[in-house]
Amino acid sequence: MSANVVSSQSQTNRYPLLLERLKSQLEPEQIITDSTRRLAYGTDASFYRLIPELILRLDTLEQVIFTIKQCRELVIPYTFRAAGTSLSGQAISDSVLITLSDKWRSHQILDKGERITLQPGVIGSDANQYLAPFQRKIGPDPASINACKIGGIAANNASGMCCGTAQNSYQTIDNMKIVFYDGTLLDTASSDSIEQFYQSHPALIAQLSTLVNQTQANSELSQLIKHKYRLKNTTGYALNALVDYHAPIDVIKHLMIGSEGTLGFIAEVTYRTVIEHSHKASCLIVFANIEQASQAVTALAKTEIAAIEMMDGRAMRSVADKAGMPDFIAELDLEAAALLMECRATEHEELVTQCERVMALLNQDQMLHSIPFTSDAKTVDTLWGIRKGMFPAVGAVREVGTTVIIEDVSFPIEQLAQGVRDLQTLFDKYHYSEAIIFGHALAGNLHFVFTQAFDDEKEIARYGAFMQDVAELVAVKYQGSLKAEHGTGRNMAPFIELEWGEEGYRLMQAIKALFDPEGLLNPGVIINDDQTAHLKNLKPMPAAGPLVNRCIECGFCEAVCPSRGITLTPRQRIVLYRELQRRRRENDTEGAKSLEKEFDYLGIETCAATGLCAQRCPVEINTGALIKQLRTAKYRRYTSIARWTSEHFSTTTKLVNASLKANQITTSLIRTKAVGAITSGMRRVSLDTIPKWIPELPTANRFPLTQEVQAMHQEGKKRVVYMPSCASRNMGQQQDNPDQRPITQVVLSVLNKAGYDVILPAALNDTCCGIPYDSKGMTEIATQKAQQLEAILWQASEQGRYPVLMDMSPCAKRSIELFHMPLELYEQVGFITRYLLPYLTIEQKDETIMLHITCSTQHLGLAKEMRQIAEKCVSHVVLPEHITCCAWAGDKGFVTPELNAAAVATLKEQVPADCHRGFSNSRTCEIGLSHHSGIPYQSLFYLLDEVAKPRF
Repeated sequence: MSANVVSSQSQTNRYPLLLERLKSQLEPEQIITDSTRRLAYGTDASFYRLIPELILRLDTLEQVIFTIKQCRELVIPYTFRAAGTSLSGQAISDSVLITLSDKWRSHQILDKGERITLQPGVIGSDANQYLAPFQRKIGPDPASINACKIGGIAANNASGMCCGTAQNSYQTIDNMKIVFYDGTLLDTASSDSIEQFYQSHPALIAQLSTLVNQTQANSELSQLIKHKYRLKNTTGYALNALVDYHAPIDVIKHLMIGSEGTLGFIAEVTYRTVIEHSHKASCLIVFANIEQASQAVTALAKTEIAAIEMMDGRAMRSVADKAGMPDFIAELDLEAAALLMECRATEHEELVTQCERVMALLNQDQMLHSIPFTSDAKTVDTLWGIRKGMFPAVGAVREVGTTVIIEDVSFPIEQLAQGVRDLQTLFDKYHYSEAIIFGHALAGNLHFVFTQAFDDEKEIARYGAFMQDVAELVAVKYQGSLKAEHGTGRNMAPFIELEWGEEGYRLMQAIKALFDPEGLLNPGVIINDDQTAHLKNLKPMPAAGPLVNRCIECGFCEAVCPSRGITLTPRQRIVLYRELQRRRRENDTEGAKSLEKEFDYLGIETCAATGLCAQRCPVEINTGALIKQLRTAKYRRYTSIARWTSEHFSTTTKLVNASLKANQITTSLIRTKAVGAITSGMRRVSLDTIPKWIPELPTANRFPLTQEVQAMHQEGKKRVVYMPSCASRNMGQQQDNPDQRPITQVVLSVLNKAGYDVILPAALNDTCCGIPYDSKGMTEIATQKAQQLEAILWQASEQGRYPVLMDMSPCAKRSIELFHMPLELYEQVGFITRYLLPYLTIEQKDETIMLHITCSTQHLGLAKEMRQIAEKCVSHVVLPEHITCCAWAGDKGFVTPELNAAAVATLKEQVPADCHRGFSNSRTCEIGLSHHSGIPYQSLFYLLDEVAKPRF
């Protein structure tokens, strides 16, 4: 029976039965049925919205096969989702949405990096990190490579700036594992699997062979296919597979590339890798108009140049006011066009020759401005910052409630200029004055970005008419491709026949029917009989507040979010917050109240609010700032208590120190297991309001810091202001740590070795950077504490004369960002690099250690330096994968321990057998890291103290 003839009511009745069957094989947390999370998790980067009836988080291939079989038996459609960064609506569903947990991240390096096998959950940039030691990389290089996953890269045939048509997934695929509509698994690397597939699916093999023979015998259709794939093309199925290959298995695996989950599930891919050149140089050249720029592209098309990015005058204008942009950009008129180019080579001499060859082919008289080829990292970053800033530049200035749409088309390169001109004419015709054009000119692949409202029929009609004209222009007039690299999805499904003609489209329909005879795999995507499908199920983008209105729901933030495995990602928090604001505006009191209750835990309580999302966000949205704002209202009733602790901070910290002493005594008397049982019981009775007790809870810091500093005082030595955090002043080490010295004592030891005289700020025990208050949204109190600390440090440093060392990175980051006085302020890594290493001799130890780089260190841009320090000290440093933030987040490790547990869930399994300790630069983070890794974590200063000796 075809799923297309099963009524929605009939399908709905089948979901309870499917749910019961799934519960027999899946854990409860793998099955999402509540409406709140279905809305949040069902959202992808496209401008379409469907809310799934059921969302699954599957851990294994066996679970995928089981689910497919159950859906088939009950005639229920399903859709696969990787990272959800796709733009054309191919990863959404109103039925069953199948997502993959973080357990799909395995990889295997083959043939010394010549090939790599990857599970679909591997993030693209991670694959390249695995290949980096071999100076190799995967061919596809989409702009979303830091967020998108291999499953999506292959299923969409994603390409990018440099891969063109020669290094995309279609061209570099070696083998894959595929699960078909009936649950059959085919491993194209296994002769046994292939033989079994031939025996179990003779009809599919025979019919596919017939399609291949018919296509290759049809010279007109074959020529059309060859022309289309001379360009970048992801419109419809990969019909070139039927022309390029004869063997059915080869055809199958190449048809799977770009099939967007409509033909089967890609369970594993093996790529042939490409060279990652070690020498690169970039340049920027501005021409008077698009014609001159296009002539330059044509002249360079047959050279070895790696990339040419074209940007029209409107695109350049959109970033003219951004920091760091060359001055001449602001002077350009809208007629101008720029080319950003990159050359790559294995040897420096080869690179120089390439750059010279490129410049020799260009008409020097036509260049308005240029920045010559350079390998200087800062300049190169600035140049590519121009290109990367264009998409977010449009998104940042769009009207509230509108959507940013990015389309990608491909013209024959010899008609590039005319194509751009005609697109600009359409922008004017339909009043898209903000629209810009940029793209991968070597492949004739252009992106155009514009903003669109979908809040009334007039706006939808404008968009529909515009897209119809674009389709006619690209597909008919220029015989180009309507989707060069973003996939067909729902967006271009109605236009496939326009581009490919009746014969080409019928062939695609035959392929769909052959691989998905019941129509259950991602229905509505690629093959869709509804000619207005691209105008339906449009995603609302209601106003939600200035902090998040610019969000385009791209999902780039998700890979670094510590709560992604337990509740929500930043994208999903914003989706729900937008929905909450909509309900409030429409006076849906009950709906708003219900969502508020769920959002309190899902959105507010389990957000670490560390702001790593802003680093990945194209428009730099810090969702943590929104959460802190919401916490202001939530914790308002505790303001008086917080203010008292702030005004009596010395007393407050004494109470903390006393409680740590009491815990130490209690634990020594009745043992850790008993203490854990007692406190766990109390926590349950209190409905989790009592902080969780763990064995790694620190002892009290009893080191007489002020006395020791006074004893060390010596005139004539280099001077530094040491500002120990309130956590460092009160917390010692966990009881089973071999080195029981508190961090304050260790810091003094290292400073003494380096020849420093230490200055302690006055009223030390009253000081705090304000983080404990800021994390609860108590901004006013937090700011007051920061201002108080700044004044004290200004005095202690003699108005900025001496550097200031803060021994916890979160405290230092906050202070650096908020202080106004010209203080030379450092956290551990920065201070060690600049002020300690020059005065110390390091004797490297032969040891393996774990290293955790805190989110604050990442924000400060010191991750590389932190690793370098560790590598100076020991022979082997392990930086665990996929743990960007431990999510201890102030007191979250105590009050919301499941957040910390989820953030570092894979830590323990990544600790090598010969590794017995780890290091970081935040005392509170080290508690959670120690608890979940099974080894003690300490400050990086402990390691430095072990291996360092005075140089002079």
